[in-house]
Amino acid sequence: MLPISCDIEGDRLWLVEGGQLPPFQVKDSGQVVLKHTLTGHQKPVLTVSWSPDDYQLLTCGQEEVIRRWGVNSGECLYVYERPGVGLISCGWFPDGKGIVSGMTDKSICLWDLDGRELECWKGQRTVNVSDMAITDDGKRIISICKETAILLLDREAKFERLIEEEQVITSFSLSRDNKFLLVNLINQEIHLWSIEDDVKVVSKYKGHTRTRFVIRSCFGGFEQAFIASGSEDSQVYIWHRCTGELLSALPGHSGAVNCVSWHPRNPHMLASASDDRTIRIWGRDDLKCLATHSNGTVHHSNGKI
Repeated sequence: MLPISCDIEGDRLWLVEGGQLPPFQVKDSGQVVLKHTLTGHQKPVLTVSWSPDDYQLLTCGQEEVIRRWGVNSGECLYVYERPGVGLISCGWFPDGKGIVSGMTDKSICLWDLDGRELECWKGQRTVNVSDMAITDDGKRIISICKETAILLLDREAKFERLIEEEQVITSFSLSRDNKFLLVNLINQEIHLWSIEDDVKVVSKYKGHTRTRFVIRSCFGGFEQAFIASGSEDSQVYIWHRCTGELLSALPGHSGAVNCVSWHPRNPHMLASASDDRTIRIWGRDDLKCLATHSNGTVHHSNGKI
């Protein structure tokens, strides 16, 4: 199937086909083609999550319901809801056979695809604006549980651990190897936490601007050796992961850059989304600042990544 991207406005979500990032297939004309308009949410859509096989989408309305969609058909396959309780975040099991959700009653619940509740953890497990992740082995669930704390919930060991910050947490991102968390704070810092046996901050990144909005960051590059973040000054910031050195601030947007996403297979490609209503794709020429830095060592490569 052709690669598909998505865009959100209020309670509607569009699936767009063609005009994708290289090296994906594109239309000969280079045009972007509307594939489906997904409607059904009664409140603004806050979260979109692709299934592991890319054939389904989860969308979460603001304190409303979660909807599961078929990408090819555009059909709503199931609505997950609980009477009297709103849903605020969602994600997939690694095998794609279930979903995890944060609730307005501050609980975390696991559901199978047919809506049967498998497990539920009551109490202060999440907050109304909450990022959520699940490790690749399905054993640990990670969620913002207080303004200044992230919950690490071990399903098998029935054990909980907290990552506690002094500042309000606005978002987080889990590394591909499930060993680190990248935590964005309200004071314009990003902290890298090791979440293995010895839970601790191992690096800090500064330089971007955040005063009003939720700004998201990500891991990326070869072996995720770099950190990228959006910024309210319309630039994309890139740091060396190990040293914390600010390598570049990429100009181009005309509004706040809300989030960034490094290509999962191409270490030379980065996407950024902005309030200027554009998504920009940064490639090899834009990322020359990374050419001599990789995995904590310095290499000389004639300006090539």
